[in-house]
Amino acid sequence: MDKCYTENFTSSMFGSLVFNESVMQERLPKSTFKALKKTLRDGLALEAGVAEVVASVMKDWAVEKGATHYTHWFQPLTGITAEKHDSFVSPTEDGKAIMEFSGKELIKGEPDASSFPSGGLRATFEARGYTAWDCTSPAFVKDGTLYIPTAFCSYTGEALDLKTPLLRSMEAINVQAMRVLKLFGDTSARRVMTTMGPEQEYFLIDRDMFMNRDDLLFTGRTLFGAKPPKGQELEDHYFGVLKQKVSDFMRDLDVELWKLGVTAKTKHNEVAPAQHELAPIFSTTNIATDHNQLTMEVLKKTAERHGLACLLHEKPFAGVNGSGKHNNWSMATDDGRNLLEPGKTPKDNAQFLVFLAAVIQAVDEYADLLRSTVACSGNDHRLGANEAPPAIVSMFIGEELWEVIETIITGKPSSKVVGGHMTLGVNTLPPLPLDTTDRNRTSPFAFTGNKFEFRMVGSSQSIAAPNFVLNTIVAETLSQIADRLDKASDFTSEVNAVVKDIVIKHNRIIFNGNNYAEEWVTEAARRGLPNLKSTVEAIPAVATEKNVKVFAKHGVLSEVESMSRYEIMLESYVKTMRIEALTMVEMASRQILPVALASMKKVADTVSSLAAAGAKTDMVKKILDKTVDLATSLEANTAALQHCVDHLDGAEGDSLTHAKYIHEKVVPAMAALRADADALEVLVDSAMWPMPTYIDLLFKM
Repeated sequence: MDKCYTENFTSSMFGSLVFNESVMQERLPKSTFKALKKTLRDGLALEAGVAEVVASVMKDWAVEKGATHYTHWFQPLTGITAEKHDSFVSPTEDGKAIMEFSGKELIKGEPDASSFPSGGLRATFEARGYTAWDCTSPAFVKDGTLYIPTAFCSYTGEALDLKTPLLRSMEAINVQAMRVLKLFGDTSARRVMTTMGPEQEYFLIDRDMFMNRDDLLFTGRTLFGAKPPKGQELEDHYFGVLKQKVSDFMRDLDVELWKLGVTAKTKHNEVAPAQHELAPIFSTTNIATDHNQLTMEVLKKTAERHGLACLLHEKPFAGVNGSGKHNNWSMATDDGRNLLEPGKTPKDNAQFLVFLAAVIQAVDEYADLLRSTVACSGNDHRLGANEAPPAIVSMFIGEELWEVIETIITGKPSSKVVGGHMTLGVNTLPPLPLDTTDRNRTSPFAFTGNKFEFRMVGSSQSIAAPNFVLNTIVAETLSQIADRLDKASDFTSEVNAVVKDIVIKHNRIIFNGNNYAEEWVTEAARRGLPNLKSTVEAIPAVATEKNVKVFAKHGVLSEVESMSRYEIMLESYVKTMRIEALTMVEMASRQILPVALASMKKVADTVSSLAAAGAKTDMVKKILDKTVDLATSLEANTAALQHCVDHLDGAEGDSLTHAKYIHEKVVPAMAALRADADALEVLVDSAMWPMPTYIDLLFKM
């Protein structure tokens, strides 16, 4: 394809299905566009008259793009998106129809809220809920429907979604960061926003094989599966040449995402076989969150068209790396300045050091809350498994910044030179600038130049919760800093004192070494850092008095909203694990055990035939005995797991009690059943095995 044609095609295609600023500027009356821009810039309420004009123009544009319906697209507390479609069609008196869409319909919708998780905020019979247009995230057309990003709340005003607290947190950090900037004499910035670039990992497997595995269908991961002879140990898949089928999929995926304004930038093979990664360019946290939800949806739909299935589970296959979502978070002003940019001499950059100190304090004081945002059953298989950060939250800041911190703490200047260039020993290769920070892929929260990479987020999770927590806790520490600086008689001295006090008190959270090492677990315990290894241990942090208060103080979540999320997280864990347990029982009883019995008969017939022929039968009898023993154990462990589920269903107690029972009883019972099944898989004739194996799933595509 001609280069100019390709550039023109990509340029004209990008954002072609998005009602973005350029479309609005072209189509809206100047006064309406100006009013809308002011709303977006200053965070003001939208005037009804403006909404009416925008709705009419938006409808006409969407119809031109093939839309016949519209939907308020929202993010309930299920972790995925939701939508209810209404047509633009309105009947006329003469029996015909016209296409209509009002400002009222744009601003407000009313989906049934009774069947969405509310954590006790609403009774089942209290069905009314509202969606409200989020004008900061552009509408778009997909599948013949105009999608309008919205917030979702109850009849009484409580947030029932992930977007509302995210928007609230963005305002909270804006308020507190602007206080600090004004104290530094900044007169050009009008707003501070957080920015985000979420890297998305995923697996691709053959769709027909996916459809032949009940565990993948019901849970998104393989509950059974013997380890194949080859895994990821040769490291030959990482950044390797793309298979043609995968390359075709990725090319199609890019086009679909670009049309929707998602800035898909990087694509490559990941570490595990059949694993891949996509990374976008940074955008504001709100839009990045919407785009990541879109990305996950488009990944799955595009995979289907290519005869593939996209797996977003954190650990779809045992024995190889699982998938995460690297949450690259930073702060920037509306005039384009990154507040986490150290500059050439970070030790002399007081403003940067203040913002860095605020993040250090926030992560240390609220490590348990940050850990809770990535707590889910899928991540329990991944965190700390020598492929992802451990469950201990710590920060990597790199050699240069650690030198600055040490200088602040000790008061002694460092003579160590960091940075410069490195040469590769070949004259034709250019010298490379040496970064001041390496990339510590074992660190849960790593500084990577001018942003922090929160690596603990699971691949299937929404990034909204980690980011509204990050925004809130940093807003809180900035608030404390601003309070001190506001009262200072000597501003410069107080800035130095604030930074020094924070790094002395909170430098325990900084660790630049190998987070996978057992020594770090011991050292972290000595430092007093929490080690919340499982979801069941992590979720209670959501409900502690300190953490509930910080949300309430900054208007991000009320106390009842925080407690509802605590309940929903526990309920989700219990329901997810119950489904996994029942799926294992079903597969073991109706697929694996019958095959084991058939295999026993086949081997027994072989024993009889050999004996009749006068041949030795010792070796075959050993296989038969082993198959009988494993099948007997499989049947017993299946019954034991079913008993655990029955006990859970009849047990009294709160959600935490049920979650603890699952963690302590159900999970070990599942592991015991899997061990029997996986041992049988390598013993039984492969032609008899009732489902695609790991060899099939990971290598035959």
